[in-house]
Amino acid sequence: REQGVEPVHYLVGRKAVGYYRFRERSFRGSWTGFTDQPTYADAKAVAQAVLADFVRPGDEGGVDEIHLIYTHFINMGVQEVRVRRILPVEVVEVSAAQAAERAETKALPLYDFEPSAEAVLDALLPRYIENLIYTAMLLAAASEHAARRRAMKSASDNAEELIKTLARQANQARQAEITQEISEIVGGADSLASDRKSTRLNSSHG
Repeated sequence: REQGVEPVHYLVGRKAVGYYRFRERSFRGSWTGFTDQPTYADAKAVAQAVLADFVRPGDEGGVDEIHLIYTHFINMGVQEVRVRRILPVEVVEVSAAQAAERAETKALPLYDFEPSAEAVLDALLPRYIENLIYTAMLLAAASEHAARRRAMKSASDNAEELIKTLARQANQARQAEITQEISEIVGGADSLASDRKSTRLNSSHG
């Protein structure tokens, strides 16, 4: 917004939709119900929607750039949020020296396009965007499952520790109760023995 850019949001997943609706934030499109096990068809539906807005003129509600924000799965213990621009496609510029070095190390392939490079690009670009979105969905799903697994393991460990603590406290309380009962029995027996002894002494004196 500081640069004069107004973002348009497309949301995938119930959590994202709930977050925006609770805060009364606007969004253009949303897809839910498949984030645990996304399919290529789900990614294709999202890709078609964002591509349609990308090719639409700006005065008709089109967008100039498309950025993909997702949780990238690194391993079971590490996941991170990544932001990637997918349209326009980022072109990596190579200096003249780097190009000359590559040309010396290996032969550059030659391509013939049929019917034309533009037609091939128009056919491949949607597949490319679909693949990027599908990959992001899979990585986000893996990250979610990893986070759930960590949370469940932590809950299980805490429950086991709580069980051990409560069992220890119960045993201590039971032991204290048994000790008290034994003390009361011993005390009662001593008192009864003392009473009988006193009775015998009184009888002998009489």
